[in-house]
Amino acid sequence: MPAMTRVRVRRAVPGDAEEVLRLRQVMIDSMARSSPATDWHADALPVLRAKLAEPDGPFAAFVVDRPGLPERGGPSALGGPSARGGLSALVAGTIEYRIGGTHDPHGTDGYVFSVATDPDTRRRGHARACMEALLEWFRERGAHRIRLTATAQAEPLYSSLGFARRPDPLLELRL
Repeated sequence: MPAMTRVRVRRAVPGDAEEVLRLRQVMIDSMARSSPATDWHADALPVLRAKLAEPDGPFAAFVVDRPGLPERGGPSALGGPSARGGLSALVAGTIEYRIGGTHDPHGTDGYVFSVATDPDTRRRGHARACMEALLEWFRERGAHRIRLTATAQAEPLYSSLGFARRPDPLLELRL
């Protein structure tokens, strides 16, 4: 395994939207029964750019720039999606209000829904560093419960961060 170095995580900005979508597709492609279709990216891109432009909104994405590229923090100098883009890792999540309960009377829940690292930059601590940044963002906003779904491959990372498997059944309806 490569030597761990300090990983620089930053909040994604609107100029990162193409790369954020590319990494989300990396995650989708790694899941069972996923669709390799990318035609939805064109419709998702303007919405994602708008969400990334809301620093105080309920959505946040944290990223790591690809090692060896100049540090950015602004709009991507790269074009659209590519096999080796400007970002190596992504974690995204939202804060949602739920009616409070015994363990959280304020009803503030966090949900992690995208975690992806390019295959050629894995095992360097990028996803962990992004997750730690997102967890801090959740803490700052008062979230007491964070939820995510995980592949068997990723579960050890989440367990090491304190996540525990729940027996709760999940049902889904698509409208």
